[in-house]
Amino acid sequence: MNLPLYIAGRYLFSKKSHHAINIVSLISVCGVAVGTMALVCVLSVFNGFQGIVEGLFGNFDPQLKITAKQVKVFDPVFVSKISEMPDVEYCSEVLEENALLVFRDKQTPVVVKGVPDDYAKINHISDIILDGDFKIKEGSFDMAVGGIGLVRTIGCGVHYVDPLQLYAPKRNGNVNMLRPDDAFKREIAFLTGIFMVQQEKYDNNLLIVSMSLARRLFDYEKEVSAVEIKLKDGVNEKKVQESISEMLGDDFSVLNRYEQQEDFFRMMEIEKWITYLILSFILLIAVFNIIGSLSMLMIDKKEDIKILENMGASQKLIFRIFLLEGWLISFVGVIFGVIFGLILCWLQMQFGLVSLGTEGSFIVDAYPVKVQFLDIILVFATVGILGLLASFYPAKQVYKRNN
Repeated sequence: MNLPLYIAGRYLFSKKSHHAINIVSLISVCGVAVGTMALVCVLSVFNGFQGIVEGLFGNFDPQLKITAKQVKVFDPVFVSKISEMPDVEYCSEVLEENALLVFRDKQTPVVVKGVPDDYAKINHISDIILDGDFKIKEGSFDMAVGGIGLVRTIGCGVHYVDPLQLYAPKRNGNVNMLRPDDAFKREIAFLTGIFMVQQEKYDNNLLIVSMSLARRLFDYEKEVSAVEIKLKDGVNEKKVQESISEMLGDDFSVLNRYEQQEDFFRMMEIEKWITYLILSFILLIAVFNIIGSLSMLMIDKKEDIKILENMGASQKLIFRIFLLEGWLISFVGVIFGVIFGLILCWLQMQFGLVSLGTEGSFIVDAYPVKVQFLDIILVFATVGILGLLASFYPAKQVYKRNN
């Protein structure tokens, strides 16, 4: 039997001679519990938002994307080899470049993305079409699919009679100052669909066209800016990514969905951990109530300490008793805090108790919640360490006083 732990447990749950000590101990437990509950809920909400963002990007971004490290475009001679890999379901060449979009009397810079006709196989773009269809070719006519923000900017709509005009500088040739228009290539396309990814970089800037139109506009014969890959269900994405990277060498980058939006997800992670640090600091203040609780308990148990000393208890044993007493207060608080935090998260997931605002104004109506086991372990570790730190000072004072 662990004697210091046993005595500390008896001190925690036994009735004290002064009622105020029980109240202070209860306040300490409640403070730790509330801080712990806040940590669990806030970290879970951040996880929920990150899950939603991953889902939004997942509708558009490919599972793997190959780009060149040193140049903007490259000759995709390796595509056939990748397509033959057993874990690869589909491979798509894309050509992405900046252009000027003109519609009637409005114009705006745009990112033109040329894709093959069966591009919908690579992602879930058909699921995010708000109006019209995903169609980039109809007979001899070139079609286009644009982001909702871009379409609103130029005042266009699906199946408008007037075409979209695309201008891009000619890659070869000199500029004639008398006829500057000759320095640009011009192509037209008709808008057939509007998509919404709920991400500004796509919704406000991207126009998807056929690969043939993009190559004519940007004057490329077979070069591409990226190769996008869809994997078969159940395969090890990390393993396939490493295999392709090894095959292509150091001149190419093979990016998964997280790496394609690394800056965005890194910012979300930073926000999450800054919030964690702020709440941990608040929790630290709550945990330091333990100092007051232990100090009062030491006064109350002065006679018990003398009895233990007369029975041969060492100063280290008494130090450990009060150190564990403070740790037990924080442990009870964290247990209740985690339980109530998980209950609140479950209620939020089931009933959406806390809404984001007016219904339909956001992607989801209530704060999203996703509980992660590692976050719960982190909360336990944080409160445990803070509880020991808060208990160390008063326990050390007993040790010094008796010495």
